[in-house]
Amino acid sequence: ADSMKKKWWAGLMAALLLGPTAVWAQRYGGGEVEVDVVSDRGRTLPEYPVRGEGGGGVYKAYLEARRGQNYSIQIRNRTNQRVGVVIAVDGRNIISGDRSNLRPDERMYVLGPYQQESYDGWRTGKNRVNRFYFTDAGDSYSGAWGDYSAMGVIAVAAFREAERSQPQPWSQEGPGYSDQRGLRRAPSSAEGAPRSMPAEPGTGYGETERSPSRRVEFDPERRPFAQVFLKYA
Repeated sequence: ADSMKKKWWAGLMAALLLGPTAVWAQRYGGGEVEVDVVSDRGRTLPEYPVRGEGGGGVYKAYLEARRGQNYSIQIRNRTNQRVGVVIAVDGRNIISGDRSNLRPDERMYVLGPYQQESYDGWRTGKNRVNRFYFTDAGDSYSGAWGDYSAMGVIAVAAFREAERSQPQPWSQEGPGYSDQRGLRRAPSSAEGAPRSMPAEPGTGYGETERSPSRRVEFDPERRPFAQVFLKYA
């Protein structure tokens, strides 16, 4: 774990020195799916790509987090087809709250052709989420479950829709997702989290906010065509 952490920090420092040059050009698949992290003030946080890694439909970059800052995950589908996106923050699926392996059988959001949506928090019901905010690992949602295995990572896996015999109707009225059940409520105040642990970055379980959604039918392919990993520190 310590060696992995050192590699992350070494890479982050190198990326910060190089600057965010050619970030847009290096997005996976010529821009079929774009993932940004946006502050409440509408500022897109700069991404510092990990050079020499990725490939095979994988994009990796670093972000600089500011403790206490609310944020949203903005995803744009630049294809002419529907896509499903599994989103995990600190290793937890943001709809179910379960441990995520970015698999096609997990709960996911669905984007229509050329649609862009912002995902503001942990979904706790059909019409509400609890906001994302940058914090320490001990105050994070994942930390409340004692799960520090993917702390400080925002991950997205995008899936194309499996072919159907008949096309399915789609409405642009709000984001869709594959299951209307909300995530499990974490233990309050991250109880049980080790207080002696270092102040590593994590994402908290913030204030409740209205966020309407609806269930749609979507049968994903077995493998993602794009994966994005954003490491924040």
